[in-house]
Amino acid sequence: MSSAVPARSGRVLPVLLAVAGALIAAFVVVPRLLANRTGVSFAGESDLRRAFRTAFVEYWQTGSREITADLATVVDYWFRYHLAKAVIAAMLLAVLVALAVRLWRAFLAAGPAGRGQRVLLGVSGSGAAVLALCSLMLVLANVQGAVTPFASLLPMLTGDDSAPATVLAQVDARLADGTRTAPLEVMVDDFARYHVAMAALAAFTAVCLVGACAFLWRAAVRSADRRSRRVLAVFGGCSAVLALLLVVVAVANTTNASDPVPGLAALFGGGW
Repeated sequence: MSSAVPARSGRVLPVLLAVAGALIAAFVVVPRLLANRTGVSFAGESDLRRAFRTAFVEYWQTGSREITADLATVVDYWFRYHLAKAVIAAMLLAVLVALAVRLWRAFLAAGPAGRGQRVLLGVSGSGAAVLALCSLMLVLANVQGAVTPFASLLPMLTGDDSAPATVLAQVDARLADGTRTAPLEVMVDDFARYHVAMAALAAFTAVCLVGACAFLWRAAVRSADRRSRRVLAVFGGCSAVLALLLVVVAVANTTNASDPVPGLAALFGGGW
């Protein structure tokens, strides 16, 4: 049995590694290409930033809740961009989880004579687990961006001298004195949804991790092998810690969603 596991892993691991590498490359390159297929092409972030700032100034000056055609074009592009990133990141997460499971199974199946091999498998399995965690964060962030693309674009209004200073000053003043124009109401509402989305995503993921923690700890208790118990307990503990952190994220985002104006003011004031 123990010799069969490494043999099977030896055939599958290179495939998983190749797929993971391809997905990492796709995460960087493909989303912009897919988003540009909508008939709108942006050469890069600076080009997108300029287009959004120009469209936002036009929208702000209309005084209407209905977004302009140019702003809708940029927002739609940003939605498609984040949606593509979320899908690719989810696929990468699945591959990295499978890779980590294979590596740790191979680690547990390695005989006592293969100490160097066990070290390599342990380090590789830990690396795959860390990358899977990073992929999970990317999934959450990009789903949030796809759910509220307008709010996720707002940080592009600040940050350098080419920002529309006059309009930003007007937004900041309206937020400070409580005057709500129609465009500002849209911004506040979408900023609240931005935090609601992350609160829901973090809470759901925390529940899943609590379930994973319970499963891993139960498996650790039932395991007769000391190394298996140790590995399962470590991953169960990590799942519990990550679930706790996500609960904190969910609570913080719920608080921001219930009162989004201070957070939006901080964004435009440069303190977000």
